[in-house]
Amino acid sequence: MSQKNLLLVPGDADNLRRRSATDHSGPQHPELGAEGMLSPEVSAHHFCAFTPKSFLTVPRGGHGTSVQSTPSREARSTPSRCGEEGWHDGTTKTTIRVDNEVEAHREANNYKFGFRKWKGNVTERPIEDQSDIIKELHSDLSIVKPQEGSVLTFGNIAYVFLFGWWISLVYLLIGLVMFLTILGAPYGKLCLKMAWYFIWPFGKSVDKEGDLVKRSIIKPFKCEVIPEERDSEDSKDPVMEKDSAPLLMSSPIPIEIPVPERPFRKTSNHWCRVSTYVWLILGYPILAVVHSLACVLSWLLVFTIPVSKMNARTMTTVLLMAPEEVHFHKLEKTNWCGSRVILCCYHAFNVYYYKYTVHGVNILALNLLPLVVFTLIIGYTDREHKYFSTETKFATAIFSIIPLSYYIGKGIASISAQSNFAVGAVVNATFGSITEMTFYITALLQGQRAGTKCYEEIVKAALTGTLLGCILFIPGICMIIGGIKHREQRFNSRSAGVSSALLFISIGGVFAPTLFSKIFGNLMCESCTIIPGNGSVPFVCKDCHYDTTQTDPHLVLAQIEPLVYTIAVLLPSAYLIGLIFTLKTHSHIYDIHISDGHGGHAHGQYAREGTSTYHLTGHHVVHWSRWRALGVLILATALMACCADLTTENIGPMLTHSSISQLFIGVTVLAMVPELPEIVNGMQFALQNNISLSLEVGSCIAVQVCMIQIPLLILFNACFDVGFVLVFNDIHLWCSIFSVILVNYIFMDGKCDYFQGTALVVVYLILLALYFFAPSPRSC
Repeated sequence: MSQKNLLLVPGDADNLRRRSATDHSGPQHPELGAEGMLSPEVSAHHFCAFTPKSFLTVPRGGHGTSVQSTPSREARSTPSRCGEEGWHDGTTKTTIRVDNEVEAHREANNYKFGFRKWKGNVTERPIEDQSDIIKELHSDLSIVKPQEGSVLTFGNIAYVFLFGWWISLVYLLIGLVMFLTILGAPYGKLCLKMAWYFIWPFGKSVDKEGDLVKRSIIKPFKCEVIPEERDSEDSKDPVMEKDSAPLLMSSPIPIEIPVPERPFRKTSNHWCRVSTYVWLILGYPILAVVHSLACVLSWLLVFTIPVSKMNARTMTTVLLMAPEEVHFHKLEKTNWCGSRVILCCYHAFNVYYYKYTVHGVNILALNLLPLVVFTLIIGYTDREHKYFSTETKFATAIFSIIPLSYYIGKGIASISAQSNFAVGAVVNATFGSITEMTFYITALLQGQRAGTKCYEEIVKAALTGTLLGCILFIPGICMIIGGIKHREQRFNSRSAGVSSALLFISIGGVFAPTLFSKIFGNLMCESCTIIPGNGSVPFVCKDCHYDTTQTDPHLVLAQIEPLVYTIAVLLPSAYLIGLIFTLKTHSHIYDIHISDGHGGHAHGQYAREGTSTYHLTGHHVVHWSRWRALGVLILATALMACCADLTTENIGPMLTHSSISQLFIGVTVLAMVPELPEIVNGMQFALQNNISLSLEVGSCIAVQVCMIQIPLLILFNACFDVGFVLVFNDIHLWCSIFSVILVNYIFMDGKCDYFQGTALVVVYLILLALYFFAPSPRSC
């Protein structure tokens, strides 16, 4: 008896995989579903948001291929190896889907210790490979699509009040003018139609005469043929092959389907008419200004970009056509020939337009560039504050840092993704902290010119605020967002433990001079008053602090400064040891596999030797080349220096006349505004169930603050003597120590939820309240 071969269609293959997955016992990883089954301890050590396609694939040849490594399979086949270390030694690889070699570099850099975490592609992805949401954002307004739902939405109604009424009113006025010229009467009729269209353009289309042909939608009879499989002996018999041929497999029979003949299209000669030039002189310029204004306003609002596209197409195409060629139709269920539709719009508002990109640049960062130009103009031209106040200049300067931080981060990611590990590490170390360092140095120089120590206190408050925000707020908000969507998330507890240990080392080193001054300094009390009749408590003091200069004038010079310089050497050394530990000797903590996204085959392994060994051949177009990214980095750094200079120059009145504590200003505004792009990246990682990278975003910044930025400030002070002494206020000391202890306790179990995130955010807000009600520093 001959055996029949089993034919699996894609649906059957999926069912077979699901049945085979459910046959196994044991818990499933929440990110893998039923296809990648790991122990909960194992899943805690995986870094990225896993996709089933990356772990189990069925190629065309019909053989399933798992991209997990051999140790992972051994771990599943040897259940005797129990315990966290057994699972960790057996299964530590993470598989990530990428499209090309450059994206593989970028993803690998995200998992390397010491590298800033970056969200977003550095290469251009074909639109057909994008998600449906992205396709909708970049869709053309000349394509008629099946209408889903009603066009009577809140966004469309808001369009009428924001744009529709005044655009229609201008069309009515222009139409009246064109009727008065008599020669422009055809354009007057067009203006009346356009006024009616723009008051409610949704569900309507603007078509061109001669190209409007109703489409005949003919759906031929669809049948599916599954030929019966035969054994090898029967397949060799030509007679059997002829007799067993299915009846439906005969040669196709040509069928003639009548299609309406397209009408003859006359060549338009409206450019030779007098009415056209009357229109171009009296009507079109005014409407061009109106549409340009509506286009700019709707573009800046981001979520109303469809309105911007509609106004741009009207100004550049519709208004330059012959008036008799323009026709308006209501979009019904019957499709019209979409290739000749000039303009059609369904919705004026789309909440997902914050994802819109122009040549790889996010729309929000692109729209904030005019703010940078405006800041530089008013900052360096209005020195006497005649037209703009110092508060306005300070606000525009501090918010101009946000887009510049984005461009610096994108430039770093672009260069690192197209270079080897050494170049990427140098670029990250050089430009990774450039945003904060620019502000700190300009503030210290401004304090030296002003002859006050208040700016030094602001710098120390900003340093502490960055630590508190990266230790508490960034992980907390990411846990809340990720926990609401995914309930409970797991992260790599060993890598988090490395970051926590480095944070302990960092806090101990940074605040060692402060503890030294408290041990050997003299307690000085000021603003003391005598209470009459109270002999037990003769004095009441409101300002007590430790002063090292009163006890021993040479204490700072002889002992504290050598201690500071010693710390400035030890902290970068600890950072270097952490790099060697995570990238060389214990690289399995960050070990990942790269999948090419076409069949799920693993092509490379990262972080074991510090280099990549993949062979991805996918076609890609890089948004920014290395030289272009370097140019953007240099230009953004120069603009950052200018904006930081304007910030410190205009913060003076706020420090002297503000009722809010200067410490609070430094801890909040100056510390967290430059980190907004990093916060957004962490939130996006959390939404994709990649909480490990969300936590590493904050840890990476905090470690760089202590082990790179502070030693650089000490070096800068040694060269230029701006009066920066590494002795912090008591509030900075105890808040930082408490935050590190708390976050280390949260990270112990390798899993998190929104409750733990809420705890971190609440503690952060409590500390902010402490700074808000704290008295101003003595030097301010």
